[in-house]
Amino acid sequence: MEEWEVPTSLGSIEAKENSSSPIVNRSCENLECYMVLIKAEKTAIGSICFLAGPITLLENALVLGVIAATATLRQRPSYLFIASLALADVFASCFFTTSFLDFHLFRRSDGPTAYLFKLGGVTMAFSSSVGSLLLTALDRYLCIHQASSYKVLLTRRRALLSLLILWSATIFISFLPLMGWRCPTGLNPPCSHLFPYINQGYLACWTSFILVLLGLILGAYALILWKAHRHESSMTSFQGAAGTGHARMRMDIRLARTFGLILLILVGCWLPALSFMLADVSVLLTHTQQRAFAFCSTLCLVNSAVNPLLYALRCRELRVALLQLLHRLCEIGRCRKSTEDTTPGLPTTEDNFTAISEDEMPRTRTTQLNSVSQVVNNQQLNIGK
Repeated sequence: MEEWEVPTSLGSIEAKENSSSPIVNRSCENLECYMVLIKAEKTAIGSICFLAGPITLLENALVLGVIAATATLRQRPSYLFIASLALADVFASCFFTTSFLDFHLFRRSDGPTAYLFKLGGVTMAFSSSVGSLLLTALDRYLCIHQASSYKVLLTRRRALLSLLILWSATIFISFLPLMGWRCPTGLNPPCSHLFPYINQGYLACWTSFILVLLGLILGAYALILWKAHRHESSMTSFQGAAGTGHARMRMDIRLARTFGLILLILVGCWLPALSFMLADVSVLLTHTQQRAFAFCSTLCLVNSAVNPLLYALRCRELRVALLQLLHRLCEIGRCRKSTEDTTPGLPTTEDNFTAISEDEMPRTRTTQLNSVSQVVNNQQLNIGK
């Protein structure tokens, strides 16, 4: 395989002429051929990861917490798919951020097993995220296309089964390089110019798999819009009300805008990185293209940060459940605070007994007797008067 440019002291021309030189091979063995970011690019991409990573983690953890704490949401297949999406994005925020920063910013060179394990975690997270998006799109399609039999077709048991199949398939596909489907030549020469130890055949298959999932998502939303438009048109012609028809057309436009925004963000975040992966299979990438791919890969993390806003927090039931959960937490906090404030000022029964020593007991009894005698004297004086 033809070797790509490597910045060495001999210059790029000598590196091309002598692709089997020990300097080039040694740098590739240390993964330096893949660490191509300059200082300014490290600062920019590192800032994106440090900002998007924690935000993605907190958002999706919040969605998972609300669904797990609400019994009615846990029984709904739609929210099971949203929970699966949130879980995948939590993994993406953890695996991608740590692996990306560790490799590109801190320039850590792992062995084949450690690197492929980390890459498998990132691949699993993003594959499960796109797969959960597909299940969410199919759920919405069934809700509109088979509205009368939706609850019969998509039960909670079938939803859990589909999630089990999805996660099992993505885990198996993601760790295939670790199980043996890797570059047969190692790094001398490397098979992929984007991922060390990765076979080009595996890269082509995984990229095609994600593209097929994205295509199915686009097709599902297109069918949703078509079915919704036909339904609203038939309702408008049946009722024959001009004002109602105009309102329904405005509702169709809002629906189209919502789905258009979802698809625009999805395609805009994923298509650049997938394009570089397909190009890596067929052509020789330069260092500039490698640096561009590093930036485009962070867009996948940005997509995971946006997913809770598009799919979870737009649902009214989930927002209501979130507000109720926050209200309960505030009530618990207020009760604890009020208990802590009032407890020190109210001595307990044990404190009352232990606060009075044996020497003080006669004084207390004498005081009580004197007060009683005073009350009796006062009553006798009143009678005498």
